[in-house]
Amino acid sequence: MKAEIALATVSGKAYYKLVSELKRRNLPFLSLKPTDALPLDIKVVITTERERQLIEHPSVLVFDEEKYPAEVVNEAIKVLRGKSKYERVVIGVDPGRTFGVAIIGDGRVLETVNCLSMKEAMDVILKALERLPATFNQVKVGNGAPIYTEELSRALDEALPKETAIEIVCEAGTSHFTRGMAHRRGMKDAVSAIKIAERKGRAFHRRKP
Repeated sequence: MKAEIALATVSGKAYYKLVSELKRRNLPFLSLKPTDALPLDIKVVITTERERQLIEHPSVLVFDEEKYPAEVVNEAIKVLRGKSKYERVVIGVDPGRTFGVAIIGDGRVLETVNCLSMKEAMDVILKALERLPATFNQVKVGNGAPIYTEELSRALDEALPKETAIEIVCEAGTSHFTRGMAHRRGMKDAVSAIKIAERKGRAFHRRKP
């Protein structure tokens, strides 16, 4: 796959954060200095605010080094796909003592996050829906830990707009992993969350009027 994203920065902090996020999502990229010539294949450039003026390209995204890089990478993906808005954003959640969250836009996994509490998971879900405008939003919650499932579903019902659909999904079969992943709890939560997002569940009756 040809790289269509360029990182044009000499900031070590920004570069480290962006490279980690792009590699985590298996997105190919080119590393350049802001003054380097840009190949014709590049569709979007990510840089910092102080380096922005050095870059001539029709699609440049500015990354704040103090922030988490997922948001700017999501914006880069939208540029690559020619989208200003997704048709469908689905968030899968594997609840339990830790919460795996998978964010999927129009069938593509955009991000996975492992959260240590329900509050953290709620923050991830709400911020994702805010920054990823879509025609249809849906949150799917796995049912493998009933107490956590019920608590999270009620919290989502309170916090989400009434037009956001909530489903409860059967988790049977979502936790089958290769031997090498057996002790990687964070990876297991993320993969389970993706599978939950991809499954059909039963509608959670919204109490919000």
